Amino acid sequence: MAYLNLSAYKFVALPEHAVLEERAAALRTLGEALGLGGTVLLAPEGINLFACATSDALQALCEYVDTQVGCGALDYKRSLSPEQSFKRWKVKVKDEIITYHQPQVRPQDGRAPSVEPHTLALWIAQGHDDSGRELVLLDTRNEFEVQAGKFAQAHSLGINKFTELPRALQPQAAQWQDKRVVAYCTGGIRCEKAVLTMQQAGLEHAVQLEGGILRYFEHVGAEHWQGELFVFDERVTIDHELGAQS
Repeated sequence: MAYLNLSAYKFVALPEHAVLEERAAALRTLGEALGLGGTVLLAPEGINLFACATSDALQALCEYVDTQVGCGALDYKRSLSPEQSFKRWKVKVKDEIITYHQPQVRPQDGRAPSVEPHTLALWIAQGHDDSGRELVLLDTRNEFEVQAGKFAQAHSLGINKFTELPRALQPQAAQWQDKRVVAYCTGGIRCEKAVLTMQQAGLEHAVQLEGGILRYFEHVGAEHWQGELFVFDERVTIDHELGAQS
């Protein structure tokens, strides 16, 4: 396996677009010099990063991002691939690092509560949380992603894009109010916003899977998972081994 893939995000208050354009230009130049493939999104609400290259090149990227962009250190998730999984290196400034169109939902002001992967695996096995509250697994991804693989017995909302989630959630909210709803997505970024929406809808026991499916695979493996994981790069899907060599 010649290439390392990194993904990371962070909701944090960053400057407005003019300053971010300068930081984006510097990141664009650095990535091209390092031979990176991937995408970085910068917005006043934070950073969202996907990158693929050799280990040394990504180490240089991480050191720069963690110290020069203004977001502080990121929590990177790693997987391997035999070829570079992104054809180009793109750095963009956006209004949001994950498009949602719900300005009242602001993870940069305080993130939703979460559950660690090993704890979730235990809850799934027993069907309830540590307080005995019935467990509901909610897949917040698009339906085509769900079709590639999901947690066994998880609910999905049949959405085609993330902006549809608030409306799709409304019919379910009443029946889930007294249950432990655990929302999950690929790397965690969508659930940062989704769980805040759930709390606003009265689901006070809703939490997010810390680090998403990628972190669950890293810490737990394939337990309770069915199928593969859809990823938005040239690999299309990966398994629970995250490309690790056997």
